[in-house]
Amino acid sequence: MGPHHYRIIVSGTLGETTRAVFEDLCVEPVGANTGLTGELDQAGLYGVLDRIQAFGLELVALSRLDGEPSDAGDTLRPEASKR
Repeated sequence: MGPHHYRIIVSGTLGETTRAVFEDLCVEPVGANTGLTGELDQAGLYGVLDRIQAFGLELVALSRLDGEPSDAGDTLRPEASKR
C-alpha cells in the first residue's frame, strides 16, 4: 500500500518544541486546534500517531484526503469509536 495524503487534528495549539517534533508535516492552526497534514504510508501514519500519544496530545480527527471512500466516511473521529 502506497502513501496517502492525511490530515490529523489534535486538540489545542502546539508550542515551538512540539511543532518541531512534527517537522515532517505541515503544521497549521485549525481554530482552537492544530492540523497536521502530509503524505504518509501506513508505517508513517502509525509513527505520527505514536508521537501524538507520546506527547499526550488529544486526537480530534483523522482524515485521508485522497483515495476511495470507506463505509465509515472520510473522517474517523475517536469519539465515534466509543459508542
